Amino acid sequence: MSDLFRDRSGRRSSDAQYGQQPGQPAQYDDEQAAGETYWPDGSEDTAYTGHSDYEHYEEHGQHPSFEHVEAEHVEAEHAEAEAAALPSRRNSRVSKRVRKRRRTAVFLVILVLFGAVVFFAVQAVKPMLGGFTVPDYPGPGTGTVKIVVPEGATGRTVASDLKANDVVASEQSFLDALSAADGSGSLQPGDFTMKNQMKASDAVAVLLAVSDSKVHYAAVPQNLRINEVMAELAKSTGIPVAEFTKLANQPALFGLPAKAKDLEGYLAPGEYRFPLEYDAKEILSEMVGNTMKALTETGVTDPVEQFRILTVASIIEFEGNEANYAKISGAIENRINNPNGETGGRLESDATVAYGLGLKTYNITAAQKADASNLYNTFANPGLPVGPIGSPAVKAIIAAAHPEKNPYYFWVTVNLKTGETLYAATFAEHQVNVAKYVAWCDDNPGACD
Repeated sequence: MSDLFRDRSGRRSSDAQYGQQPGQPAQYDDEQAAGETYWPDGSEDTAYTGHSDYEHYEEHGQHPSFEHVEAEHVEAEHAEAEAAALPSRRNSRVSKRVRKRRRTAVFLVILVLFGAVVFFAVQAVKPMLGGFTVPDYPGPGTGTVKIVVPEGATGRTVASDLKANDVVASEQSFLDALSAADGSGSLQPGDFTMKNQMKASDAVAVLLAVSDSKVHYAAVPQNLRINEVMAELAKSTGIPVAEFTKLANQPALFGLPAKAKDLEGYLAPGEYRFPLEYDAKEILSEMVGNTMKALTETGVTDPVEQFRILTVASIIEFEGNEANYAKISGAIENRINNPNGETGGRLESDATVAYGLGLKTYNITAAQKADASNLYNTFANPGLPVGPIGSPAVKAIIAAAHPEKNPYYFWVTVNLKTGETLYAATFAEHQVNVAKYVAWCDDNPGACD
């Protein structure tokens, strides 16, 4: 067996077969060994390092081609390249996520800044846009509403309750008024008697604790007659209405002129917070005092003239709205100071006739207008009625004391909802305006009853 040697795959080969001399390294041809070199004693050439793939196939009885072996080497190199590229790809993916987060953060910052700009822009133009006006009632309100403010109630909770009971026109109007009154006190817990459709600032004033003692709150609207005022005071204070009525029929107790048969016209409307210890006389005295103060500040100090001004002012309030007060006051003066005019010095006010009849209506019949026994009938009796027909507010008192000079003798409110009033210098012109009033009443059934 000396002339034979066994290759690494276990096959026996002859030196002569391959044209080699014994003792010389055996050389396989390219097809068999792809250049591998072995010594006849079975030792390997120590410089050889690339035989493992061939050996793998020889061990399994396979005979790979050179191209196949080369392909596997290429694949191995490609795999190694991919493995080497993994960190780079991973870093690329991480970088993309970082960039995406940065873009998101930048977008959010821009969005917040844009929102802030829009908010401040809206706040800046709010006063110029009527649509942003917070709804609020003019006050002082009507009727009676019981409101309970629990201990620790927040302004928003109370605002919601007030809006639900129609005490205020909107929650925001109350919150704005509460904010404006900051420093005046805190919301006072307890039971409160309030009005429907109050001005928000008035509602806040009622609920703020401005002192350690509680008060009786009373809201007295303008245009109330004396019996209505008495009823409102009794309801707000718990004092029997009979006590108020008895005192109201004794005007001398309050220093009023002899022409005043009661306190009608002298009970100033407004918001009142009477101390709990006040009795009926102290309450009425405060209201009369407010009216006297308004007259004095307007420049009317003579008691008799004060009575006359209050009479005119009470008629103005029933005949028109604040925008018309001064103009109607001028027309009234034109009538009563010109007995030779078309109206013969007669005021001819439906409101005065209705008061004398104890009614509240705009429809006065011909028979009622002809009844001279009604001392408030200004159709049958010239000049002013025998006294005020309600308690006028300050603006009406000012208009009565300072009438607008104009040529008008006639006026008629042609829209009872808006208060639109038309004026005329002659009766013929007045009739045209009256026809407009009649047409409005026909279009609004029940509104002119």
